[in-house]
Amino acid sequence: MKILDNSALGFWVVIIACAIIFAETGLLVGFFLPGDSLLFTAGLLVSTGAMPVNIYVLMGMLIVSGFVGNQMGYYIGYKAGPAIFNKPDSKFFKKQHVDSAHAFFEKHGGKALILARFVPIVRTFVPVIVGVAKMDMRKFLLFNAIGAVLWAGGVTYLGYFLGNKVPWVRDNLDIIFIAIVAVSVIPIGIEFLKALSSRRKKKVTQQAEPTP
Repeated sequence: MKILDNSALGFWVVIIACAIIFAETGLLVGFFLPGDSLLFTAGLLVSTGAMPVNIYVLMGMLIVSGFVGNQMGYYIGYKAGPAIFNKPDSKFFKKQHVDSAHAFFEKHGGKALILARFVPIVRTFVPVIVGVAKMDMRKFLLFNAIGAVLWAGGVTYLGYFLGNKVPWVRDNLDIIFIAIVAVSVIPIGIEFLKALSSRRKKKVTQQAEPTP
């Protein structure tokens, strides 16, 4: 079975895609990465032949990357413990993300590991919260595996399927890619605006405080 052709480009695109999926699901600083868009685009590019990769091999590699990423997040939470809730805000870390993920986990329980896969930012922090809560490892492995298959495998195959079966998608790739890029930058834009608003409020508060 042919996995990759002789193009080095195909190989490196797959490696970069897997690295991004791992970083978004396993490293706290990866919350801004566009996982959904990347998965869909990868499948779409395979369907058009622009990405010389066997779709099932690609799906398998992305599933493994997402699975290992969540394991890393769990390990970080397990080792850091409750201290993760008291970690001060920084350029790449916001406590509000941890609080949101914690609320999501409290609402949905173990299945949050599956549902969170489809929620940007939350999917980065839920495995950490689960690690803090010290969920049973066997249960975590099960939810992690199911979530990785449904998200990494499902979204990638959706892009591949639509690229093959829906003529409009195949004939309007430029519009699709522009839309994907736009959707990808929305979380980054929201975070930037929130940070900007927070700085302004802090500055106004400081100016309003009486000078001792």
